[in-house]
This record gives sequence, structure tokens and C-alpha cells, in this order.
Amino acid sequence: MAKEKFPVTPAIRLLREKKVPFTEHLYAYEDKGGTAVSSRELGVDEHAVIKTLVMEDEAARPLIVLMHGDRQVSTKELARQINCKTVTPCAPATADRHSGYQVGGTSPFATRKAMPIYLEETIAELPRIYINGGKRGFLIGLDPRELIRVLRPTLVKVGI
Repeated sequence: MAKEKFPVTPAIRLLREKKVPFTEHLYAYEDKGGTAVSSRELGVDEHAVIKTLVMEDEAARPLIVLMHGDRQVSTKELARQINCKTVTPCAPATADRHSGYQVGGTSPFATRKAMPIYLEETIAELPRIYINGGKRGFLIGLDPRELIRVLRPTLVKVGI
């Protein structure tokens, strides 16, 4: 029986280097399907599928927000919590340039540019999360404590 071939992305290389235990999950990517599609394809709760959102502040400084798949980010509350005037989502081409990944396949691990990372605090309470592995249609499952150990994000409460 042939073994499924998983992509080896910069994110996967970093996780292996940091000795993070994770599982690999391929699924049929659908353009603009988002976490609803990936959670359905993997058979997991959308709340445990974590979105990696590349945003920028008023000075166009990029940042990453990690949010539950079934929630949105209150950009006003995020700006308030991180002492910025405004925070807005980056245009897809800008997000690709900052992260080194294609939108729809953005991983918070091993981004091209080092960016501050903000994690919705309730994600840390989940027993297991599924987050992009650096390619469209490819998620990794891991303990959120491992994500926190490797990325050292700032915890925020900005989910709506």
C-alpha cells in the first residue's frame, strides 16, 4: 500500500526541527471554502480549525492573528489591545509577500518575515487544534501548547 505523500513546507521543517509532535491531514481544497470546508473534510469541529490571518496596522506593519475557524476578529478590539490606531486585513498579494505562503495555505510557522503573532486566548484551552501546514489543502493537528511553545504568541481576546 502506497504511503500518502505530504508536502514538506518551511512550516513542517520548523516543526520537525523543534521536535513538535503533529499529525498531517490532506483534504480537497476549495477556493474561498475556508475553515468550513477543511473542518468538514477532516471531520473535526470548525472551532478547532485555526485560521492564520495576516493583517497590518496603520503604519502597514504586518502581524498575524490566529483565530477559531467559526469566529471573526474584532479589528477594533485588536487595535485597542495592541495599542494601535487601526488594524486591517492585508490584501492577498501583500499577505503572500509577508508570509511567503499563498493565501489559503498560510501557516504561522516559518514565515518569510518575522511578524508579531496574536493568539485568541480560548484557542489555548482546546485539547487539539488543526492549523495550516503551509500549503492549500494541508492542515496539521497539534496540541495548542506546542504552538505556544514554538511561536510565543501574545494572547488576546478579540473573537466575535
